[in-house]
Amino acid sequence: MNENAPRTTRYVPALVLIRGAVAVFLVGLLAASLGGSRAPSPSDTVESFTRRLDARIPRLLSRYDVPGLGIALIRGGEVVWQAVYGYAGAASGRPLTRDSIFRAESISKSVTAWGVLKLAEEGRIDLDAPASRYLGDFRLPETPFDEEKVTVRGLLSGDAGMVLGPVGPSVEYAPGTPKPDLREALTGTVRMDREPGAGFEYSNVGFNLLELIVENVSGRPFADYMAEEVLGPLGMGDSSYEWNAAVRERGASGHDLKGRTVPAYVYSEKGSGGLFTTVRDIAAFARAGMRVPGGDGAGVLSPDSVRALYSESSVISGIFGAVADAYGFGHFTELLSDGRRAVWHGGQGHGWMTHFHSVPESGDGIVILTNTQRSWPLFAVVLADWSRWNGFAPVKFSRIRYGVAGMWFLAGLLALAAFYLGGVTAAGIVRGRLRFAPLAPADLPGRILRAAAGAAGLAGISWASTRPYLMVTSLFPGPAERAGGAVLALSAVLLASALFVRKTDPDRE
Repeated sequence: MNENAPRTTRYVPALVLIRGAVAVFLVGLLAASLGGSRAPSPSDTVESFTRRLDARIPRLLSRYDVPGLGIALIRGGEVVWQAVYGYAGAASGRPLTRDSIFRAESISKSVTAWGVLKLAEEGRIDLDAPASRYLGDFRLPETPFDEEKVTVRGLLSGDAGMVLGPVGPSVEYAPGTPKPDLREALTGTVRMDREPGAGFEYSNVGFNLLELIVENVSGRPFADYMAEEVLGPLGMGDSSYEWNAAVRERGASGHDLKGRTVPAYVYSEKGSGGLFTTVRDIAAFARAGMRVPGGDGAGVLSPDSVRALYSESSVISGIFGAVADAYGFGHFTELLSDGRRAVWHGGQGHGWMTHFHSVPESGDGIVILTNTQRSWPLFAVVLADWSRWNGFAPVKFSRIRYGVAGMWFLAGLLALAAFYLGGVTAAGIVRGRLRFAPLAPADLPGRILRAAAGAAGLAGISWASTRPYLMVTSLFPGPAERAGGAVLALSAVLLASALFVRKTDPDRE
């Protein structure tokens, strides 16, 4: 090639090749992340669909590094299939079984709502009364907002102005060790950050206040009341809001985002995330709310109360609006493509992810429980398949698949940028076109910009590595980690390239 040709002309073939490689690479990433097998059809039998899941789930466990998964399908109001895959404990190799007990985490809210509605049916709670009427000697903290507008209905629907509350290791206690009682824990966590009635805000402390209300109104410990009035009558015999011998003996082990085993723990508050349960029991719970024989409240609640649970009490916007339309009482809701309404809830805790989706009108549902925080992309794939099998477009929660694909796209783009810039810099040094001159005035603004971008990237990765939890790695495990590695590489290359300047006359140097 003519060495005297303009630089842009000399590098055109290389640029074309690199751009072509980038396009092929990124399209391949998108296809791999979204999957390319035949989509399920409503004409598929239970047997053919479960064969598909039986082949697909082990591959998904491997792809997303999920130790163990339990799943159940409900069809026409009947549990038609249940299966388990993987390990109750990755380090021990202990297999998961159908009797393995999981932490339900925020699915607890859905079950807690049944307990509150039962007291309301009995006339012992007025849903529209100020919650303070039922809080006993507990007082809401000082706030600029009108606490009389904090109603039981608002707490159930996430419209009471309550904050999320603390999550993670700071509120976890080893079973059998001292921990704050419910009132002490509430005193340190209950806070309002908006006017009651101003809109939906997902809140753990709201449901923990409902736990206190249940105790005060029923005159019984929350775990006892729920066992006797809700869990037992619904056939959830393996479920408990209390740590017990069954949980100790049959409980799976949780695993964090890095795959490390999470020691067993309990919370002081139980209403928002303290339920221990099995796949079979959550399937029984979902079935109890369906409009099928033996459902529609299953003798615990009236059909009208079940409709209230699934009502659109609070319209959802913001990040939750990507996966749901509204929030009822302890249940997310969405309008499906065929006009029916689905209800669902998920749970995420330190080491755990859980999910159920139900179509009460038709009696169709799915339950997925896992013992890791890396499961949301897996849930999205399985829920998309389940949706198509039931004849409607993939539910909103399955949109996480597209986020995963986008994150792989970003990771690939950043990696290729690091490779290209690093290659150009290295070639310039080897061929004598670049010289080490960090303080030279040549192209100083551009080099300062590259150095600043590189330093910012390294600082961001350093900060992220010290965080016990990041939403992005929870949503997109795998590609988010690869993107972090690509940011690290690109930042290092940017910093290195800023230290060199182009020689003005290579023949005289």
